[in-house]
Amino acid sequence: MTAPGPLRVEKIGGTTMSRFDEVLHNVILRNKDDIYNRIYVVSAYGGITNELLEHKKTGQPGIYQTFIHGEHYEPAIERLQKKLRRINLNFEKIGLDVEIANSFICERIEETVKILRSMDNVLGSGYLTKNEVMPAARELLASIGEMHSAFNSANILQNQGYNATFVDLSGWQDRVERSIDERIACTFKSLDPSTTICIATGYTKGTEGIMREFDRGYSEVTFSKIAVQLKAVEAVIHKEYHLCSCDPLIIGKDKVHPVGRTNYDVADQLADVGMEAIHPKASKPLETAGIAIRMKNAFDPDHAGTLITTDFICPSSKTEIITGSDKVTCLAIHDTRMVGEVGFDMKIMEVLQRHGVSYINKATNANTIDVIIYDKDCKKSLLNELRAMFEDVNTMKVSIVCAIGSNIAKPGILAKAAAALASEDINILSVSQTSRQTNMQFTVKREQFISAQKVLHHALCVE
Repeated sequence: MTAPGPLRVEKIGGTTMSRFDEVLHNVILRNKDDIYNRIYVVSAYGGITNELLEHKKTGQPGIYQTFIHGEHYEPAIERLQKKLRRINLNFEKIGLDVEIANSFICERIEETVKILRSMDNVLGSGYLTKNEVMPAARELLASIGEMHSAFNSANILQNQGYNATFVDLSGWQDRVERSIDERIACTFKSLDPSTTICIATGYTKGTEGIMREFDRGYSEVTFSKIAVQLKAVEAVIHKEYHLCSCDPLIIGKDKVHPVGRTNYDVADQLADVGMEAIHPKASKPLETAGIAIRMKNAFDPDHAGTLITTDFICPSSKTEIITGSDKVTCLAIHDTRMVGEVGFDMKIMEVLQRHGVSYINKATNANTIDVIIYDKDCKKSLLNELRAMFEDVNTMKVSIVCAIGSNIAKPGILAKAAAALASEDINILSVSQTSRQTNMQFTVKREQFISAQKVLHHALCVE
């Protein structure tokens, strides 16, 4: 076997982890001369974190939501434990020691139940509030999924004859107070990735609380922090699909194409509308450290994937990606006092800040400001405060469709996009583009979300 290559840190997503037999063949053991000096940060198996916390897209309550509302959570934990054991059984054929794996996860679930009961008792005493206890419960539950998948992965590799290490960053039963960065540094201090395959939990326990800081983006933050601390030459993200010119489920697999190269600015634009190539709080440290991100389809291993760097600008002006969201609301704030008043929109921004709402875009004229926010943030309390301050506040459920690229500064491209939308009788409710010209955002009726993407992709991306 040849000497190991330069260090890479690689993130494997949850849906991809559920097909771990293919991950072994396509990623980890694909090249027998390139097995070591690769640290894998793994997510929980597909759907497990949704059951532990809540469904990421629909908000359907999981164990955490059941617990914080004072409902019976133990039946849900029992169901989850049975599901995790079934997952274990499915991996027996590729080398998992099911008895050891079951013992590992059942012990942790049993201890988790004990801790949740203690939290219940503490809340019942009245000495601590929910706001003090609930974040800890969320951290505890979130850690279970990654402990399960990381332990299994290391066990499978060990039983196949490879030197592999389960790198547990969850701080399980560790009373030593450490920040996230300190725990990563302390854990990897005694490991040599050039001699062992490191399988690390996507969850990292820290005094600041990785869930409190980053919520469901926590596994990518762990991945980013490890890559930066250990000075990886590349940070690789393995998913079940390519980063494509549009969603293949909307356009069709035969009509989209993978994006070969792009930059961090484009990655930020994608994250802003919910299509996360990588969580923005995970990408910033990598960008600052000058570490390139490579996004790969784990089930198309011969493809080089998408390389994301700081300085890349497409040599020819073109639209790289059409994307968007149909889960947004337009806040239309009309007030005749607005015209000519300096700082009027700051009042709106202060209300959004108080309610913890980040807007996607803002369009303004003399007496109207449209602010696009996510549906989940458009709460009654926010609307009540805005309506108490301004003459007329209306809401409209809409969709936003974006044409994104590292170099779309081309005369006529906006006109071409508008003409294409008009050809399908799609009215543009508002449009937004900055002078940097990396993202044209069109607000259209919600029912026209899919048709708008199709027509823009055909007009701007098909070459």
